Amino acid sequence: MIKVILCDDQLIVIEGLRKIIESDPEIKVIGYANNGAELIELLASLDPDLILLDLKMPVMNGIIATRNIRRNFPNIHVLALTTYDDDEWVFDALQAGAEGYLLKDLPPDQLIQAIKGTMKGNAYIDPKVTKKVIKQARSTTDYIESQRDFDLTEREREILVLIAHGLSNADVAEQLFLSEGTIRNYTKSIFKKLEVTTRTQAAVLAIKYGLVKLDQI
Repeated sequence: MIKVILCDDQLIVIEGLRKIIESDPEIKVIGYANNGAELIELLASLDPDLILLDLKMPVMNGIIATRNIRRNFPNIHVLALTTYDDDEWVFDALQAGAEGYLLKDLPPDQLIQAIKGTMKGNAYIDPKVTKKVIKQARSTTDYIESQRDFDLTEREREILVLIAHGLSNADVAEQLFLSEGTIRNYTKSIFKKLEVTTRTQAAVLAIKYGLVKLDQI
C-alpha cells in the first residue's frame, strides 16, 4: 500500500485528488494539509511514502516545503502538482528536490501511473513542461561559464543519460545488461558526486553542466 499525503490550499482540489487516488486499491491517502507549514507539522506524526503538493500556497509555498522535506525527511517522495507551467516554478521545484512535476489537467490514469512510477524510481515531468526545464537548465549562468564533469566514469555518464530519460534502475539494468543491484550502486555514486538526492535533480544538473546533451533526451 502506497501511503500519500495531499497538500493544497483548495479543499475541493484535495477532495477531487483523494477520489482519484483512492480509486486504486494500492494507494491510500493518509492525511491532508492546506499549506507547506501544515504539511511539515503533519510529518511529525504521519509516515507517508509520497507527498503530492501544490506549489503556490499561503504561509509556506510548495518549493520551500520541498526543500524542508528533502533535508529532514529524505526518504519521502515528492510530486509537485500545480496549474502553473511557468519556467521558474518548474525549475525551482525540481531543483528543490521534487521528483516529478505534474499539471492539474493530467488525466486521472496518468496521475496514478506517476505516483506508482515515482515509488519505483521513475521521474515524471509533464510533457508540456519538459522542454521548458531543458531550456531553463541549459541557459543558466553556471552552464555558460563552466562545464563540469564531476569526475564521473564513462559508465556513470552512460547511466546518467538514461536517468535523464526517466528510466528506473530496473529499466537501466535491463538496457545495459547489468543487475539492478549494480545499477543501484552506480546511481548512489552518481548522486554522491553530483551532490543530489533525487533522479530528477541529477537529470537537471546533468543538463545544466552539459553532462547530457539535448540530442540525448
